[in-house]
Amino acid sequence: MILKNVNLEERLNKLKNKNYTEEEVLKAVKDVLQQDNEKDNTILKSLSENNDVTSNHFNIDLLESDNIYHIEQIKKICVDYRLRFLDSRFFKGDLPYEAISKIKQLEKDHNTTISGFKIMAPSKLFKLENYDDPLLFAPIGNGYYYLIHKWGNDLNPYRKLLAWPFKHFENFVFCVFIMSMILTGLVPDGTFSGQKTAANAGVIFLFMFKSLVAVTLYYGYLSGKNFSVSVWDSKYYNN
Repeated sequence: MILKNVNLEERLNKLKNKNYTEEEVLKAVKDVLQQDNEKDNTILKSLSENNDVTSNHFNIDLLESDNIYHIEQIKKICVDYRLRFLDSRFFKGDLPYEAISKIKQLEKDHNTTISGFKIMAPSKLFKLENYDDPLLFAPIGNGYYYLIHKWGNDLNPYRKLLAWPFKHFENFVFCVFIMSMILTGLVPDGTFSGQKTAANAGVIFLFMFKSLVAVTLYYGYLSGKNFSVSVWDSKYYNN
């Protein structure tokens, strides 16, 4: 007797039809999809709502230690790269579905509802639909945050260097001092007097220094800019 090959799809269909009607199967799938959509909408609502949640009920044994960061570590990165760390409701970019999926999986694994989401990203991300390496966090408690998802492009490697003059007032003054020295050295000999002396060079340097300070501070005042150490967690636009 020759046995016929087994068609697994036919066997599955026979078993399925034996236990469920087609209408019951479609209804069950529809219910699952509806529940999944409702869960997505709940998470999206939580991401866009204003709340003061500072901790979530995570099972610490299930968290990945590599994804846990203290607020001081987050602050340092924000100051170094001139980023913002704000409530997710201020984020104006598109949140990838992968981030929502990770939130759902976390809530399922930890049997909890997560809220109080924060996002670390360049300030423009909180005003424009343009993104450059955002990171989504949820508070654990006691100043610790859990990194849920990262998306977008990596930061420009020169961003830290370009942001360095704007970290603190001291950095700004030091950069203006160096720039003034460079500009002083570029002034041709005898421009303001017949001979080059230390006193003349000092006068030119002071003139350059005061001019640069006045111009940069005036620009900063008009544009509402401030130093990174003061704005890393500020929700206001003119910072």
